[in-house]
Amino acid sequence: MLGDLGTAGLAVGLSCATLTALLWLRVALFGAAVRTARRGTAATLAAAALACALLETALLRHDFSVRFVAENGGRDVPLYYTLTSLWSALDGSLLLWLLVLGGYAALLGRRAYPPRLHAYAMVVVSVVMMFFFALSTFAANPFRAVSPVPADGPGPNPLLQQHPAMGVHPPLLYAGYLGLVVPFAFALAAPLAGRDGARWVRLARPWALVAWAALTGGIGMGAWWSYAVLGWGGYWAWDPVENASLLPWLTATAFLHTTLVRGRVAWHGALACASFLLVLLGTFLTRSGAVASVHAFTDSPLGPMLLGFVLLAVAVSAVLTGRRAPEPARAGRPRALSRATLVLVQGVLLVTIAAVVLIGTILPLLTAPLTGTRSSVGPAYYQRTAVPLAVVVLLVMGVTPALRVRDRSAALRRLVVPAAAGLGTVALVGLLSRPGPAALTAFGAAGFVLTGLAGDLAHRLRRPGPHRRPARLAGLVAHAGLALVAVGVAGSSAYGRDAERTLRVGETLRVSDVAVRLVAVDRTGGSGSMAVRARLALTASGRPARTITPALRYQAARDAAVTVPAIDTGPLRDTYVTLLAVAEDSGTATVRLAVNPLVGLIWAGGALTAASGLLAAAVTARPRTRTAARTDRPRPAPLAVGPGAAT
Repeated sequence: MLGDLGTAGLAVGLSCATLTALLWLRVALFGAAVRTARRGTAATLAAAALACALLETALLRHDFSVRFVAENGGRDVPLYYTLTSLWSALDGSLLLWLLVLGGYAALLGRRAYPPRLHAYAMVVVSVVMMFFFALSTFAANPFRAVSPVPADGPGPNPLLQQHPAMGVHPPLLYAGYLGLVVPFAFALAAPLAGRDGARWVRLARPWALVAWAALTGGIGMGAWWSYAVLGWGGYWAWDPVENASLLPWLTATAFLHTTLVRGRVAWHGALACASFLLVLLGTFLTRSGAVASVHAFTDSPLGPMLLGFVLLAVAVSAVLTGRRAPEPARAGRPRALSRATLVLVQGVLLVTIAAVVLIGTILPLLTAPLTGTRSSVGPAYYQRTAVPLAVVVLLVMGVTPALRVRDRSAALRRLVVPAAAGLGTVALVGLLSRPGPAALTAFGAAGFVLTGLAGDLAHRLRRPGPHRRPARLAGLVAHAGLALVAVGVAGSSAYGRDAERTLRVGETLRVSDVAVRLVAVDRTGGSGSMAVRARLALTASGRPARTITPALRYQAARDAAVTVPAIDTGPLRDTYVTLLAVAEDSGTATVRLAVNPLVGLIWAGGALTAASGLLAAAVTARPRTRTAARTDRPRPAPLAVGPGAAT
């Protein structure tokens, strides 16, 4: 029953999305009233919500006649992970995708924007909705029946039942991905809307900020999940699916930067389109089985449909953004050494990093059909190419605030203290620890940026007026967050230490001043699942001894073993202990002990950066009241969030 209702809901959603696209096209071409089109958008959202609700109901009721429930549900799965099972596999995750996309469409449809620009943008969003409803209806319908009906299901992947971040990370990531459809829609609509399209960048900016903030939070949450669940001790492996989330973040950051410089409409449109096109490419990589990854879904029939839609979207974007769109009045060419120039330089650098990461991500896919073997691009490639470019972005980010003043001598004077702080950081850290050139450069760049931001903040707080507005301060917070992330990455990479050893009960493994002693091995569970825990006494200088219990869990239904690390978090470092293997007689256990310094700065910096994006979006989207006497005054420059914005 639920399966039939769900299939009918998807069919209704596809019909509503198709009709809604036609209704908005009617508004754009003939100036028809928008009320009916808005109702169609609301009906499309309602169909997506109904499909999600029906699948959640089937999961909660353990209705194993529904294929998705039979493959991903289970009677012994805790309630929380039963709810999150909706997006634990390909077909159900598409329903969440549709729900988030429908929410953005409904919010955009209710806004009051220039009529033709608004209508054409809604046509684009509705067509995207129509495609994904078709994808879910015909190629990935989670409501298909199963016969015979099993008595129980295996539950979701065991890796997805080990951490509560599973309930936050995918929805947050989807909110970031799909929020980029709005700037994409505005960029395609602007050339078609005539004069109505002249202000599309300013209208798209709050949407881009919300999407950017959500994507930042989703990437950070994913790194935390990887660190806390997978047991390998790291947070970023340059996995193809990790890269798929990084690519649109880079181009969206570049979009937010280039909008600071007036008269760059071609850049704006290209970057807005590229950001969502990279989302579609990432969707293809994740859901087609094209790449092998712990984050990716298995092989599916979606690949050809997704690839065809990506190619169609690329062609339409090239045609429409290639047309001459209405441009605002140019403010003149920026000086060679100016804030505007450096903002553009940062945009170019971010796009270059995106190109480098894109090449490394898709190269194995391109070489496989040509050579018959799939080449691999490891972390060393990205460390030699993308990481140095990221350090240059950090350095440019530190120079930009000083160029807010027009007097070059004054700007150079403002750089003296940050430059001294950066060089002092390099000298001090290099003499004390010798972390290596890459980490040393990152430490120096972060010291340069943070000192410059502190000076700029003090300068703003001393001056009354617009310099103290939240919109101006949000960029400072975002840049500080990114600098903290850089320190955390450099510190954990340069100073991290680990060791692995098979211990007998009573033996000790030591790394630096941290030691773990095997106390006992405990086994629990029955026929369906089993857990093996190692009780270890952890000691470190300056802290009392405590007991930690890393574990190995085996789930018979999926014939899968999961490593559950034990993480002891301190103010400056994490102690990360993983149980790798246990002897049959429980007399020995193979343990990996790692000491990861400064990892907490990554999570703190990511949270600051995401929060600053939301603050900037709230301030930017707030309507401004202007008196008649002020309408001829120039508008303030838009807010930037990301490298180079705090100026």
